[in-house]
Order: sequence, then structure tokens, then C-alpha cells
Amino acid sequence: MLLQPKRTKYRKYRKGVLPKLEHRANKLEFGVFGLKATESGCISANQIEAARQAITRKIQRKGRVWVRIFPNLPITSKPIEVRMGKGKGSVSHWVARVGGGAMLFEIEGIPEKLAKSALKIGAAKLPVKTVIIS
Repeated sequence: MLLQPKRTKYRKYRKGVLPKLEHRANKLEFGVFGLKATESGCISANQIEAARQAITRKIQRKGRVWVRIFPNLPITSKPIEVRMGKGKGSVSHWVARVGGGAMLFEIEGIPEKLAKSALKIGAAKLPVKTVIIS
């Protein structure tokens, strides 16, 4: 199941600008090991889900995994080969805006070596550069 908000105030939003640095969600809060973004970017709901599945598969569903980001920004696109104009396109997917330093995933309850290898596999699914924090 893909992540997306149950309901929003408006159907379509402007993309806005990416935060340069994350000042709030930049420390470990729940787990012992974490995956932290070192650059800002947009991560789609598909990419978040792929990384989460890869991490949980690697740790064989032992321990606990927290996903610290949520895709709440709708990205619209018009169909291919449609002329310009006629309004904004329909919502194609949802993304999470991520600033540099934002904590993406956290893990606890497994050995350090396994946690780091799981987070490394999860990081390969994401479009932003990351670092593993303990």
C-alpha cells in the first residue's frame, strides 16, 4: 500500500522550494541506528515503500523500523502528447520534501552489523545521498 494523505484541504498544490537543511527532524528519536539525508530532494511514495520493504526484508522482520518521512505533496502531470494549456494536470504521485540532515528511517532491536547493511540496502533505493547514524 502506497503512502498518501487520507484527505487534504486542496487537491493540487504548488511545488514550492526545497528546504536547504532540516532543523527539526534531524536527530535519532526512536531507534538506535538511523538513515539520514545529507542533501535535499523529493522522495516519492514508491521510493519510500521500496526502501522500507528492502530494510524489513534484510532484518527478517526482527527489531523495529520507523519511517520518519511522509509524502504529503501531490505532484501533477499532464498526459503524454497533450497540448499546452487547458489547466493543471491531474495528480500523478505523492512526494515527501526532504531537507539535508533529515532523518529518514530508524531501526532498533538488531545487531549493529545487520542494521548498517540493511540501511545501506535501503539507501540504494532513495534518490538522495544518505549517511548511516548510530
